[in-house]
Amino acid sequence: MPDTATVTTPPGTGDAPVRRRPALSPSRASDFKQCPLLYRFRAVDRLPEVPTKAQVRGTLVHAVLERLFGLPAGDRVAPRAKDLLAPTWAELSAASPEWTELFTDAEAGETDKWLASAEKLLDAYFELEDPRRLEPEACELHVEIELGSGVLLRGYIDRVDVAPTGEIRVVDYKTGAAPREIGEAKAMFQMKFYAVVLWRLRGVVPRQLKLMYLTDGQSLAYTPDEAELVRFERTLEAIWQAILKAGKTGDFRPNPGKLCSWCDHQAHCPEFGGTPPEYPGWPEPDAGEETALDRAD
Repeated sequence: MPDTATVTTPPGTGDAPVRRRPALSPSRASDFKQCPLLYRFRAVDRLPEVPTKAQVRGTLVHAVLERLFGLPAGDRVAPRAKDLLAPTWAELSAASPEWTELFTDAEAGETDKWLASAEKLLDAYFELEDPRRLEPEACELHVEIELGSGVLLRGYIDRVDVAPTGEIRVVDYKTGAAPREIGEAKAMFQMKFYAVVLWRLRGVVPRQLKLMYLTDGQSLAYTPDEAELVRFERTLEAIWQAILKAGKTGDFRPNPGKLCSWCDHQAHCPEFGGTPPEYPGWPEPDAGEETALDRAD
């Protein structure tokens, strides 16, 4: 079967509810690589997780940068970006009111301090590039494709730049505080995932994969080649086959490591004396969806 692009009708449109079959996203693929049981908790059991202030701040900064590129080029300056913080936060917190519970009335000015820390991330962004000189093809681009092996890949790309010559650059903003040796490996896995999807959708290998670290004001650029993406595509197919095999029986095993101390699910993990919930079976309609918090690392 050839590679085929899939168009999904947005929720709330059309005559019938949309049911999407399980897919593989970069975050859920990374979860399974890190710990199959973590994948199960997030994608199958869908256990709730309490976001951190840093995660929510990352979501806010991503949203501000998306809105910034919606402005005329001449208006894309640091003061205007900072002006977008408060109204964007009001919009996001209205959609997810539980996020406001991260801030307590007992700590006066806590939200203001948190917004000020988001301003610092925006300052770091403007030190890395001048958005007035850029005209991205897309921001927060939803991409989806079914490979010839049958695996459905799905994700959201922070930004896609296309040069007049047709060369493609994939840009991802990083605002989290994950350990660099682990965080960079996870981030590059995500970028190669997007590179495979764009290559299969457009027939062009992205010229550059660019990570922009706003916490420390650094960027990392990488140039993939077609042979590398072929190998990575096989890796994704192997991960999906392993997920399907585990999904048939519910045998998602824990894989203890350095990141266990950051996991919200220790109470359900056998490695910490916990017991997983009863296995509910393979999820429908979708086990691959990413949240805005996933994309704000």
